[in-house]
Amino acid sequence: MKINQKKYNFFSRIGRAFKLNYVKLLRSSGGAKKVSLGFAIGFGLEMLVISTASLIYIFFIPVVRLAKGSLPASVIGNVIGKLTFLPIILLPFARKIGKLILPMKVRVGHHTPFSFQSLMHGDFRSLLTLLHGGVHVLIGMTFFGIVLGVASYFVVHYLYETEKNRRLTKRRTKHSIQKNVPNKNFV
Repeated sequence: MKINQKKYNFFSRIGRAFKLNYVKLLRSSGGAKKVSLGFAIGFGLEMLVISTASLIYIFFIPVVRLAKGSLPASVIGNVIGKLTFLPIILLPFARKIGKLILPMKVRVGHHTPFSFQSLMHGDFRSLLTLLHGGVHVLIGMTFFGIVLGVASYFVVHYLYETEKNRRLTKRRTKHSIQKNVPNKNFV
């Protein structure tokens, strides 16, 4: 015997899957802490993507798992960090902050632009100047990642708790209205 089940189209199934996972996150124990921690880690690590040439993604999942954050929330935080273009906007400021935190100067002859051809011929001067500038950017972007990650933790925690409380009050009012409505079947 075949049971008639309603078939949903592709977009409706995606929406239902998001809604299901959202409800699961709201009902999970330690939900606000876990979600906001995952979002903060994802958002903070996004600041390091450019300066590490995307090598930070090797440590993305282990860092989230070790911190006991939510992996889906960290992916969302990472995507939001990409969409805001903050890493690109903060890049020049990161170099200056990196120079303030670690004021080192390297003088290797004259500054030559980086080229792979000179590197293959054994000229490492351009590589040293590139790495020297990259160290300052990495330090500055790490600073921005920590600051923005901590700030986003509190923002997401507040928004999560507000949404959870709103849903609880909506559910309570719905149940109290249903209790006060007389049943017409018994009349």
